[in-house]
Amino acid sequence: MPTDWTDWVLERWSALRPEFDAEASEVVDRIGRIALLVGRWQEEAFGRYGLNRGDVGVLSALRVTGPPGRLSPGRLLKVLMLSSAGITSRLDRLERRGLVRRVPDPDDRRGVLVELTGTGEELVDAAVAANAESQRRMLSGLSREEVAELARLLRKLQASVERSGAP
Repeated sequence: MPTDWTDWVLERWSALRPEFDAEASEVVDRIGRIALLVGRWQEEAFGRYGLNRGDVGVLSALRVTGPPGRLSPGRLLKVLMLSSAGITSRLDRLERRGLVRRVPDPDDRRGVLVELTGTGEELVDAAVAANAESQRRMLSGLSREEVAELARLLRKLQASVERSGAP
């Protein structure tokens, strides 16, 4: 099996601190490194559409809610794990571009909903399709069975991490 950056670093830590148990680091450090690379690839793919990962997160959340593609800003910030200021700045930027609009909430006179525009829908569809192609290339070194097993294990890990609430 080929060695990678993580193996190299952990071997050196092991030499410095033989009592160091690297089992968890072999997984977590690789996830972190892969996350950085995935982030770079996503920024490149989305950048071709004038979007960033945060923009696509908002547009995608609205797109998958189904017609008419509306969510409250509060719901968006919970789904996207953002602060109030973070969601407001993203919505302002997307609204200026005509990709979303704020509309009155018919169930709450004081409330507002964020709605995906037709332009926003077309753009997020194209950006997500480009990202899907990038993801296919990213996983091309694995068999279908390996991809399915990795997805199963990562789903289990994600659920465990989300339940634990640990930093």
